[in-house]
Amino acid sequence: MDLRERYIETNGIKLHVMESGPKDGPMILFLHGFPEFWYAWRKQLPYFASKGYLVVAPDQRGYNLSDKPEGISAYKIDELAKDIIGLLDAYGRKQIFLVGHDWGASVSWWVTLKYPERIQKLVILNVPHPKVMAKNVFTNVEQMKKSWYIFYFQLPGAVDKLAASTNYEWALNMITSSANPGAFTPAELEEYRKAFAQPGAFTAMVNWYRAMIQTKQEPPKSFDVTVPMILMWGENDVAMLTEMADKSMAYCKQGKLIKFPKVSHWIQHEAADQVNALIEEFFTQAK
Repeated sequence: MDLRERYIETNGIKLHVMESGPKDGPMILFLHGFPEFWYAWRKQLPYFASKGYLVVAPDQRGYNLSDKPEGISAYKIDELAKDIIGLLDAYGRKQIFLVGHDWGASVSWWVTLKYPERIQKLVILNVPHPKVMAKNVFTNVEQMKKSWYIFYFQLPGAVDKLAASTNYEWALNMITSSANPGAFTPAELEEYRKAFAQPGAFTAMVNWYRAMIQTKQEPPKSFDVTVPMILMWGENDVAMLTEMADKSMAYCKQGKLIKFPKVSHWIQHEAADQVNALIEEFFTQAK
């Protein structure tokens, strides 16, 4: 695959970006979650580049080689969404296709809610609509049990020090223990370890969770998603109740939910062929 590396200034910071495919092709922006980086999309980038898309996968702020501003408020979701709009502007694109997983899905929801005119079609992987997420994390006992780590991550410095003291083995185990066997090879996990070890990265990554609890965002005018979208959901997700996927569809005016019964949270890794084909079909359909 012909991967091109760039650094792009957006919203007062510099993001490390990997791209491939024709520069004048329709653009797909892929947003990774925790604790990944652009490499989360290694099974998607060559597929869509070969189909004629310009595929773009940034390290989001705080991750890997992107800037890591200090302080929790730097990671509030309004700022994360502005980073993405700045990327669109840097590429000179009025509209794009947007695909997000985990925290990248949360940012994708937020971008689409606040800047719907910039998104042609949306694909969300294994994260519910923000209204559904907020309600269940704080009021649904079963989801609260699954979300224990969100509250643990609030402790100043605790998870950062734990991860570093184990040479990030703890963080790698968090990935593999929540995935189906074989989802990540040892060589792939070493790439993650390198990204975690970038100076200041792990604290910045965890600050996303701290900002989620400790900052207030400016709500969108409406919580209805008006653009065409698909929510794909691996039902073996150890951190998310599947019922949240069903509840999310009430907010999606042109939405479709596709469930993957034996797939974990790491859906684009474990079911790459199926996910890629479904996304391609969706993006090539007329509105």
